[in-house]
Amino acid sequence: MRLSLLDRSRTRDGLPESEGLTGSVERAVHAEQVGYQRFWVAEHHAVPGIASGSPAVLLAAIGAATSRIRLGSGGVMLPNHQPLVVAEQFAMLQALNPGRVDLGIGRSLGFTAPVRTALRATGSDTYEDDLAELRDLLDGTAAVTPHPVVDPPVRLSLLATGRGTEVAARFGLPLVIGGPVLHGEEIGELLAAYRREFRPSRHAADPYVTISLDVTVADDAATARELALPEAWAMARSRQSGEFPPLESVAAIRAQSWPDQVRRRVERSLDGAVAGTPATVGAALEELQARTGADELMASTSTYDRAALLASDRLLRDLVV
Repeated sequence: MRLSLLDRSRTRDGLPESEGLTGSVERAVHAEQVGYQRFWVAEHHAVPGIASGSPAVLLAAIGAATSRIRLGSGGVMLPNHQPLVVAEQFAMLQALNPGRVDLGIGRSLGFTAPVRTALRATGSDTYEDDLAELRDLLDGTAAVTPHPVVDPPVRLSLLATGRGTEVAARFGLPLVIGGPVLHGEEIGELLAAYRREFRPSRHAADPYVTISLDVTVADDAATARELALPEAWAMARSRQSGEFPPLESVAAIRAQSWPDQVRRRVERSLDGAVAGTPATVGAALEELQARTGADELMASTSTYDRAALLASDRLLRDLVV
């Protein structure tokens, strides 16, 4: 499998939110040094735990700090943007970083009603029409031409769950899939249908599947589980409070009271995580690859300790060759 990282620019309790962005740049530099193929960044709006609301801006900074690693958006949420503006932004990135830029597209809206209102979300579903328009703009077949004109053109990928896999097949786009669907019985059927119905395009001659999931590697299982705790805790608290919070240190988390429902959610998340020693994680990834036939793994790992996160990235890179 090819190997990529998805960095969500997580903020950390007690630290300036800007460090979520500088940390993403530093992690991308490290990923390039240890041999990752691609580095992806996210788009989330008005979320206290995530500093990145503009993938194009962050990728410009990462491109300036690196020289080889491919740069991707995981992803740009198309309902929030005009297709022409997205095409122009990523054409500029490709011009500044020739041959290194990938445009991953998703369809999620803001997490809360006030955010959706601020984004001017109308509730109308024009996603597939907008996706077709964006594709035509990138392919140079639209009524207008985005500038600068770049060669090679920017390639699209589609972030999808469920029915979105059918859209990726019909448009001939590489597929990025993650979340609970990976562990469901339907994943095999979804991917088989994607591969069966795939229509070749300029963006991909053949079906291409990227699996996105959290992967944490450490020298011993207990340490790996501790590293996975801050993200599991934040997710459990978000379901309780409705707000996705910054990451907290393991010590701070352990010092708090754990309501029974939060404890159950945290333990369930940790039990289902791919977290452990190189041997156990390697076996889990082999099983996942055999079950899905994935072409690429996109590790979306986050933890409070930045040094430990970089160490996990290095250990994971050593596993996937």
